[in-house]
Amino acid sequence: MTLLRPLRRDDLEELLVVQREGAVLGLGHIFPQDDHPFPTDQLRERWSVELEDPEVRCYAVVVDAAIEGFAATRDGEFLHFGTAVATWGSGLAGRVHDEVLATLHGQGHEHAWLRVYEENHRATRFYARRGWQPTEVTSRSTFAPYALLRRWEITLGD
Repeated sequence: MTLLRPLRRDDLEELLVVQREGAVLGLGHIFPQDDHPFPTDQLRERWSVELEDPEVRCYAVVVDAAIEGFAATRDGEFLHFGTAVATWGSGLAGRVHDEVLATLHGQGHEHAWLRVYEENHRATRFYARRGWQPTEVTSRSTFAPYALLRRWEITLGD
């Protein structure tokens, strides 16, 4: 059963609730909410721009007619990914991850890459368990406090 469907503009408010809850819980040690609250307006704008970009594929993760997560890709980049906090530990994220990678492989990509906050230990464990490898390539978030991001890569179709 497919979990992904194309994201629609009218999904954004529901998606932002899911994204905010996950970010506050999972990234609160990187972005303390008192100092760096979740940037709802900026992320709504970013999603709106990406929905119009023909190179970005935006997806809603739908379970029982509710948005339970999101994903986006651009070429071979796994650009955005998250699932609802209530689904954490259920295996949903792993199934969605696999579906996104299968989609990228089906589009002809042999490799995929993503960026993960260096201090997001939950995410780094998730990706390492699935065969992703960290690289030496780093960058900084565009959101204060400009946390360090590390590039991870995986070979598709193995």
